[in-house]
Amino acid sequence: MLLGMAGLVNAQKLRFNETGEFKIIQFTDMHIDYKHGYNDPVFDLVAEISDAEHPDLVMLTGDIVVKSDALEVYQRFEKLFAARKLHWALVLGNHDEEYGSTREQLVEMVKKMPYCLTTMEKGIRGASNFALPVLGKEQKVKAVIYGLDSNSHSRIEDRVGGYDWFGLDQIVWYQKISAAFTQKNGGNPIPALAFFHIPFTEYNEAWDNKDVKPIGMKNERVSCPEVNSGMFAAMLESNDVMGTFVGHDHTDDYIGVSHNVALAFGRCSGGENAYGDLPDGGRVIVLKEGKRAFDTWIHEKGGNIVYKCSYLESFPVPIKKK
Repeated sequence: MLLGMAGLVNAQKLRFNETGEFKIIQFTDMHIDYKHGYNDPVFDLVAEISDAEHPDLVMLTGDIVVKSDALEVYQRFEKLFAARKLHWALVLGNHDEEYGSTREQLVEMVKKMPYCLTTMEKGIRGASNFALPVLGKEQKVKAVIYGLDSNSHSRIEDRVGGYDWFGLDQIVWYQKISAAFTQKNGGNPIPALAFFHIPFTEYNEAWDNKDVKPIGMKNERVSCPEVNSGMFAAMLESNDVMGTFVGHDHTDDYIGVSHNVALAFGRCSGGENAYGDLPDGGRVIVLKEGKRAFDTWIHEKGGNIVYKCSYLESFPVPIKKK
């Protein structure tokens, strides 16, 4: 286990396929509440898109369960994915902990499930912090999937309101994991993606980028923390993360770039449980073995595919005149 850290999951479970691709589906903001009976369409959506896309990993990026028995919901997801022999993982949102279970208790529920790869790095802020190595044909790590806990609400509300931000201890943890992967790879950063719930402030820069136009919709203000924690700067310096994928804003689904890092929203997957009028769906991401590249698109309920693009081909960096 790299660095002796619990947040690093056994690499043997995730591999690029024979064609050198690794496919992920991101579902987000399901807001499942059994008391209201709106939830079968959410599970039907996950099953429909999973059956159509045949992913290697499903990522749930927060605000999954509200006002209901979380374990019952997680068990239903485990049953759904196990029937398809699909590995899955989740990172927590700001609402998940509001209905009777702590973040730590929620992660303890899922980490025991055979097909769920979420683990917990104790001693740092948040509960859903982990790294998933993806092996290539030579049994070497060719990609890394980071799950990061973007926490909930500000812990110093008397001075700073709004949502919480990544803690310094989380940033240091990420830097150590990233540096260890880089060192083991002969000093070359391994292409990586990061999944979390609440967007950081640089998502505004990606939308406002005048040189490289974003792809997708922005129908509401980016609900980011009031404090910039520096996680994005740490990712730039580590030079491994190609893209980040979040939820939280139900009517934003764009992907843009800031300093050549893709910053993307998923598509809200909550049906009648969640506000917004975009068609329910999920974001698909396809990694390429041995390349710093990925394809991505939104797969809507019913099979419609929108916003298909490639990193970085679809986001060319203008040549600046000297």
